[in-house]
Amino acid sequence: MTLITLLTDFGTADSYVAEVRGVLLAAVPGAVLVDVSHEVAPGAVRTAAYLLGRTWRRFPAGTVHLVVVDPGVGTARAALAAEHEGHRFVGPDNGALTPVLEGAQVVELAPPAGASPTFHGRDVFAPAAAALAAGAALASLGAPPASLPFILPAPERRYDGKTLLGTVVHVDRFGNLVTDLTPDLLSRSTTFHVEDLAAGPLRHTFADVANGGLVAFVGSGGTVEIAVRGGSAARRLGVGLGGTVRAVLG
Repeated sequence: MTLITLLTDFGTADSYVAEVRGVLLAAVPGAVLVDVSHEVAPGAVRTAAYLLGRTWRRFPAGTVHLVVVDPGVGTARAALAAEHEGHRFVGPDNGALTPVLEGAQVVELAPPAGASPTFHGRDVFAPAAAALAAGAALASLGAPPASLPFILPAPERRYDGKTLLGTVVHVDRFGNLVTDLTPDLLSRSTTFHVEDLAAGPLRHTFADVANGGLVAFVGSGGTVEIAVRGGSAARRLGVGLGGTVRAVLG
């Protein structure tokens, strides 16, 4: 069974996703296409990298992962294909592939003649993903890039006395604030604060606070999240991607 995952910022109101899927299925009939998400905010490369990092290992070896969040489409940014731990990846050289680039084999793709300068997802990345899914060797798609692929810098962890300042790296559709804070950085007495509101200590799940209350917990991705039970923390607190969550270590 040939698996190809798709992660884009295309949305579903237009034909873009269908066109990409059409290219893949025309080249690899019977392939199983799995939509990771098409609702990444337009151009939100760091969100794409976060979602790729959460999902790729959940699939079996041999899966091809197509990532198209590409605000620099048509510019001098490179187009890449990579192989890492038995998985193959295709996407722009803008940091979207950050979670898989360390230790990966990487080649640079040449846009085929006639490729639309504004739709490399369909005309450059999808054909490369299809070729890999059909069994092509990575080296057959291009040569190693002349310079190292771009890797997004990790958010800096900062301390203010006994307070660890974490960064919101993702906001999910429920409005939960996903941070880069991991449990190993925290003490048992740590409490969390966002803006001027206290979210208390780490809890087990949403139901550990009253409806409408702020709750801090270790989410399914293994990092601390801030939520509002029955509501949106992002909307209530006015905090989004790149925002700060304070962990008072006690």
